[in-house]
Amino acid sequence: MKELNKLTVKKSTAPERIVQFGEGNFLRAFADWIVWQMNRHAGFNSSVVIVQPIRQGRVADLEGQDCLYHVNLRGVQDGQPVDSLDCVDSVSRAMNPYDDFAAYMNLATQPDLRFIISNTTEAGIAFDESCQLSDTPAASYPGKLTQWLYRRFQFFGGDPERGMIIMPCELIFHNGKHLRECILRYIDFWSDALGEDYAPFRTWFLKSNYVCSTLVDRIVQGAPGAEVRSQIQARLGYADGMIVQGEVFHLWVIEAPENMSCDELRTEFPAERAGLNVKIVESEVPYHARKVTLLNGSHTVLSPVSWLSGVNIVRDACNHPLLGRYVCKVLYEELMPTLDLPADELKAYADSVLERFRNPYVDHQLTSIMLNAFPKFCTRDLPALTAFQQRRGCLPCGLVLGLAALICYYKGDARADGTPCVPNDDARIVELLHSLWQAGDVQKLVQGVLAAKDLIWDGTDLNTIAGLPELLGEYIGRIQSDGMLATVEAVLQNAY
Repeated sequence: MKELNKLTVKKSTAPERIVQFGEGNFLRAFADWIVWQMNRHAGFNSSVVIVQPIRQGRVADLEGQDCLYHVNLRGVQDGQPVDSLDCVDSVSRAMNPYDDFAAYMNLATQPDLRFIISNTTEAGIAFDESCQLSDTPAASYPGKLTQWLYRRFQFFGGDPERGMIIMPCELIFHNGKHLRECILRYIDFWSDALGEDYAPFRTWFLKSNYVCSTLVDRIVQGAPGAEVRSQIQARLGYADGMIVQGEVFHLWVIEAPENMSCDELRTEFPAERAGLNVKIVESEVPYHARKVTLLNGSHTVLSPVSWLSGVNIVRDACNHPLLGRYVCKVLYEELMPTLDLPADELKAYADSVLERFRNPYVDHQLTSIMLNAFPKFCTRDLPALTAFQQRRGCLPCGLVLGLAALICYYKGDARADGTPCVPNDDARIVELLHSLWQAGDVQKLVQGVLAAKDLIWDGTDLNTIAGLPELLGEYIGRIQSDGMLATVEAVLQNAY
């Protein structure tokens, strides 16, 4: 079998115009695939330079294949099955700033660069006061980006033509506004180190850079298992260690920033002209509320409930006679009523969500969804939980059960079938849950988790939500004594 590299596969070349923070499966199957399509169908003529945002990552594996990899999209489109397999060549190179900080800073001196894309998980856009301008590099993503922008400001003498269009893809409401605020905090925090450059650099950032809030939507289940990978490689004739699988559906909603019009952004980023489902709009708010609540919200609670029930794949959970009913309860009875959009529009989107979850071609592993699960619950499900209680005067039992399952998952016990449980989250969250479980008191466990307002719950002590500590404790106790499926059945039968 042939190696996959630019000697065995023809790789197109294009000016490096995009810096991308993140080399993970999602960005490669979404943003880089979109750039590849724009190059083919809209004459975008741009390539991506990937920057690894944390010390450990896979840029070396990408570089080993000359940044070539295949995207396998499977699903149903216009009533017809799709199973495409495309070699994406839009990534020119990849670098690790922890190994070569000088190369990372040098990247800022390239005049053609215009766009910055990122996906550093929900926890990635955060201010870390331990970061200094002199770090090589700063630990946080916004810190690294501020260092890079300052280098660009310095090299080009504050030229307004060298500002960047920044499009974060982290699943945070108003992700662009959060990132912009973090960058400004770093500029202010580093004012002494910036010296005389402080005020002009701050002005240049505000006036000559364009930070967009965005919403992304494509289910990317990641790398295929060994057996499927072997089948795909046999079909290709190439050894590709970076294959990524996802669904056919995609949506990228990009909100034009205050200092740039929609038409100006469409001209610079012609994704709509390429026939892609990319919407450049004045406000991404209605799209965000619908997608994050109905798709991501149901995903987040479905995953621990189903995994603890012995199921590994989203599709199998949705087709399960009991878990499928649970998903529908959460989706239609608990999440939908919290949204202020026309009921028929919400119903149609919810139906499409279930269709996508049941995609017969996508083996979306539940464990991949549970990466950084507590921040996900906070941003995706907690707003619906509180809105439901305010509107209905009671707690949404399906969402509370999802949180109970999440807490039980973080206990770290192997599943009944022997499958190991390895929670993957902020180390402080994992340690908190471990220590609370060690105490052996469910009510203290619940109170401790709900009280972690600064670590998990964005400043709110959830013990103040009427009835939540009691119901959550009851569900956790039931899961521990009777098992997950029995608890799901009891909740569906309104036994509580």
